[in-house]
Amino acid sequence: MDTTSQSVKRSRSLLALAGFGLATAGVAWYGSRYSRGGSHDTWYRQLAKPSFTPPAEVFPVVWVSLYAMIAWSGWRIWSAAPSRERKHALRLWISQLSANAKWSKLFFGEHRPTLALADAIALEGMIFSYMKAARKVDRAAANAFIPYAAWVAFAAALNAEIARLNPRRAQA
Repeated sequence: MDTTSQSVKRSRSLLALAGFGLATAGVAWYGSRYSRGGSHDTWYRQLAKPSFTPPAEVFPVVWVSLYAMIAWSGWRIWSAAPSRERKHALRLWISQLSANAKWSKLFFGEHRPTLALADAIALEGMIFSYMKAARKVDRAAANAFIPYAAWVAFAAALNAEIARLNPRRAQA
């Protein structure tokens, strides 16, 4: 491969990485519209929460890291040689990102912790499906989702406990 071809390939790859980053950032932005400010903050502050609820400052730090790994993982799969497995993994990557976006709207935007919990459980399933499919294409891409799977499991437990502690506010 000559230098020009390598340069074009590298540029396409960087553009693809930027695209995966923008898609993931778009989901983060969408979720943040529902989780910050005004009535969302008031509603959340008034909920009874379990003792294992992290301080508010933890969430942005965790999510920035997770979103970076999500984008990188998707890009790694995209960068692999075309195959049925790659195509399947990319579809699952998009599905989990969609479910991720929906959780904040259900929980903070619509104040429906029970529906948000169902979404979190579905998201966890999608994450594991993606990891299984991604492992066939790129082990590092699959492993990048391990912290995400752990966080979503923790978040689902937190969500379940909030729904249990706030039965009137948790109705679906």
